[in-house]
Amino acid sequence: MDGMTTTAQTAAATTVVGFDQVTKTYGAVRAVDGLTLTLHPGETVALLGPNGAGKSTALDLLLGLKQADSGTVSVFGTGPREAIVTGRVGAMLQSGGLMEDVTVAELVRLACALHPRRYPAGDVMARAGISEIADRKVNKLSGGQAQRVRFALATAGDSDLIVLDEPTTGMDVSARQAFWATMREQADQGRTVLFATHYLEEADAIADRVLVLHRGRLLADGTAAEIKAKAGARRVSFDLQGPIDEPALRALPFLTSIDVSGQTVRIQSADADATVHALYGLGVRPHNLEVAGLGLEQAFVAITEAEEAKQS
Repeated sequence: MDGMTTTAQTAAATTVVGFDQVTKTYGAVRAVDGLTLTLHPGETVALLGPNGAGKSTALDLLLGLKQADSGTVSVFGTGPREAIVTGRVGAMLQSGGLMEDVTVAELVRLACALHPRRYPAGDVMARAGISEIADRKVNKLSGGQAQRVRFALATAGDSDLIVLDEPTTGMDVSARQAFWATMREQADQGRTVLFATHYLEEADAIADRVLVLHRGRLLADGTAAEIKAKAGARRVSFDLQGPIDEPALRALPFLTSIDVSGQTVRIQSADADATVHALYGLGVRPHNLEVAGLGLEQAFVAITEAEEAKQS
């Protein structure tokens, strides 16, 4: 019995977030549908899904802003609100506004003062890249500047989990790069970073784990490379000279999609070897032939479209 207790305690100690058969409905809409997942210390995790997939609801449940209809949500082995009250969670959400009739510095100093494990406000502003706008009123900020202020509020203290909902919306390229450099530092220090994003190239470049939600259910969970492999398709591109027999190309085996632009043909195939072999069987000579795995964006689309096809 002691051995079983020790095992359970060890599992709890290494679990940052746990969803166990969590369901949340709004009328006839099941926003989260039996969701089960576990996050561990030091992971950088991207949460992907089309609009309406349940990402924001899942984050709201994680942060204690909503209550599950069934199942359990745990954060560091306790309820979400307990973890937040003790300062173990920092969050940057799209929903909710910022206090407007204050300066950036006043708002950040307030957030630091309220955090149980606070950082110096000057350090927080420097890390978020907002020191130069410290004296500006919040209602005079651009969209990208407001996002960086939200990030400062999320990192006002020594939190072990940082939750980010579309964190780089409105930021320019240099600000996005600086933001993610800071988040890598946070993960390197052992913190867990969970972010929802529509920028799939960010998920591909930043996350060491990717979760794909669709209609409230977890479709895929793995590294970006594993998600790409799960899609089961590869990209084939080539150039053709002379007239193009598009119907013949569309009849190639294992095609999942095709795009013909001028003399360039781009296709996706579930069996690239068989498709290329059949291509040569048409008697054509492709030039600049390239065969490559899907990018994360193409894999994401393929996985979600396949699920839609199952349910239609």
